[in-house]
Amino acid sequence: MSRKNNKNQVLEQLLVEDYAAEGKSLSRVDGKVIFIEGAVPGDVVDVLLGKNKKDWAEGKAIRFHTWSASRTEPFCSHFGVCGGCKWQMLPYEKQLAYKQNEVEQNLRRLGHIHLPPVMPILGCDKTVRYRNKLEFTFSNHRYKTWDEIQNDPLPLQPRAERKEDPALGFHVPRIFDKVIDITTCHLMEEPTNLIKNTVRDFSIQQGYPFYDIRRHTGWLRNLIIRVCTTGEVMVNICLAYEEKTERKKLMDHLLARVPSITTLLYTINAKKNDSIYDLEPKIYFGKGYITEWLEDFQFKISPKSFFQTNSRQGEKLYQVAREFAELTGSETVYDLYCGTGSIGIFVSKLAKKVIGVELIPEAIADAKENALLNNMAHAGFFAGDVIDICNDAFFMQHGKPDVIITDPPRAGMHDKLVRKILEMQAPLVVYVSCNSATQARDLQLLHEKYEVTKVQPVDMFPHTHHIENVVQLKLR
Repeated sequence: MSRKNNKNQVLEQLLVEDYAAEGKSLSRVDGKVIFIEGAVPGDVVDVLLGKNKKDWAEGKAIRFHTWSASRTEPFCSHFGVCGGCKWQMLPYEKQLAYKQNEVEQNLRRLGHIHLPPVMPILGCDKTVRYRNKLEFTFSNHRYKTWDEIQNDPLPLQPRAERKEDPALGFHVPRIFDKVIDITTCHLMEEPTNLIKNTVRDFSIQQGYPFYDIRRHTGWLRNLIIRVCTTGEVMVNICLAYEEKTERKKLMDHLLARVPSITTLLYTINAKKNDSIYDLEPKIYFGKGYITEWLEDFQFKISPKSFFQTNSRQGEKLYQVAREFAELTGSETVYDLYCGTGSIGIFVSKLAKKVIGVELIPEAIADAKENALLNNMAHAGFFAGDVIDICNDAFFMQHGKPDVIITDPPRAGMHDKLVRKILEMQAPLVVYVSCNSATQARDLQLLHEKYEVTKVQPVDMFPHTHHIENVVQLKLR
């Protein structure tokens, strides 16, 4: 059945039949596939359509008639509003099954190449408090649920006339200026919530102006917290402008209430975006960085460093990459998109030489420091585009790769880089991906000279639809 709701069509009482991909499930109406957000297989729902094409449509579940028997009770009070853990209503075993299926379907449907059997997905030992980094946003107007708006005596009051209602939390999905006030987040170990709530409560008490995301006014902008398995804790408070007296008062209060903080920094950000990568964090307390360990390798994490946000599962991911590299101690390994050098360092004890290449100069500086920390005399890290760096003169100086490890962003590898890998003809390639759809596209291109020999999915982020996948390729 269907009915019109203003300009959008609503399909009523659809049985959600299967999981599709990227957190969406699917149903079928007269042979037409309907991709549904916010529902799981077994639910019976009404769906408000957004896109509506001839053979397919997509929409959002707006009413539930029957809940799936597969559902479980969400553990977070913010579930349904916050977009951070959208799958917590599913048992973890179901989440893993859907992720495994997504990898297999993407590689087969999009890659169109012969594949070996996909290995069973590696799940997380910890499904809550597994992250090592979170970023919270300050807002002078807290996001309100529909029930709160209904009970508001002035629900349609213009924003300029509304009384400020400060929040410190996460953005509402797909709404840039709405921030949910988070009381308890289950993604990271304490003292995360203690830090967040201490900063928010003291700031409200002192009357500090929270940021207005639309007008770009206010003082408090972001709160970035990192907690390592070593117990070290780094906090970076991002401010729109310097206010030395009040900044010192806030930071002293935080250190007094949370003495487990090992490094406290602040960053002045007068820009209209929240990125701090072109800014310089200032040290207020501590050494200015924290140290994390993966196996017996140590990594310096500075406030702008990229590092796997799930340390223990990142260790498993790198163990798979190392196993797939099949190193004997005589190989030259090229680590492309090397970031701060973590994968190259992790495999270094089994390699003759490690060459890391990364576009971001700051990441290469961190990689060089991490190599020194781990006494890696046989590693070199280079800033620039792989396509430009890896030429005949470079190979003459450093040697051609016996093994290539590539870990690109979600968009996958640029076509020119794929061509460069085909040109280099390393006997073995290990492709680590956070997006099996773009990975499948790249594998199809690499199939010109390479055969996929192993596939291992790894779950890094429980209760989300995100999935990592490691593929081994060998030169034919």
